Amino acid sequence: MSSIWVAAAYACAVGLSIALLHFFRARAWYWHVISIGLALALGLTPMPSQWIGPGEDLAIGSVFVFLVVWGAAAPLFRQHRAVHP
Repeated sequence: MSSIWVAAAYACAVGLSIALLHFFRARAWYWHVISIGLALALGLTPMPSQWIGPGEDLAIGSVFVFLVVWGAAAPLFRQHRAVHP
């Protein structure tokens, strides 16, 4: 598999997570913690033999990157509440 496909898939995962955070803002903190936990579980879980291959690795890696970026970048996209005097 070409490294351009890998870079494009991971860039799309990062772009999608940042776009979702930009348009919908950060949700409750526990959703983002759960997202990072799911990413770690996905990354540390051994995959079945049917799921071993370049395409499957790319798909699982893209989901991992999406979950980590969406979870970790949430503090940068909090809603700021206006304080009225």
